[in-house]
Amino acid sequence: MSIVYLGCLLLSLAGVVTLDLRHRLFLGRAPGPALLVLGIGLAFFLTWDLLGIGLGIFFRAETAFMTGILLAPELPIEEPVFLLFLCELTMVLVRGADEWLQRRRTGAA
Repeated sequence: MSIVYLGCLLLSLAGVVTLDLRHRLFLGRAPGPALLVLGIGLAFFLTWDLLGIGLGIFFRAETAFMTGILLAPELPIEEPVFLLFLCELTMVLVRGADEWLQRRRTGAA
């Protein structure tokens, strides 16, 4: 039992959120709607995972890097943190790319 993976996920999430807030990309631009989008994304992917687990498609891999704490059968505590990181990173990349393309079109640096 270890918190290495969970710690890495939390550290990565903190880094992406810091960049987000610093450059006002997603959470830093409109926190209310952004939190709603993150919540919907997290709920969607957790539902997807639970359906996959229920159908016998997804299984939890045994590894020394995870806590071993399960929220449900085959659903480790690290999974929602990973899914939240995935949603936040995706939105920051989309917003960042959009900002970059807009600046490039207008000639602003």
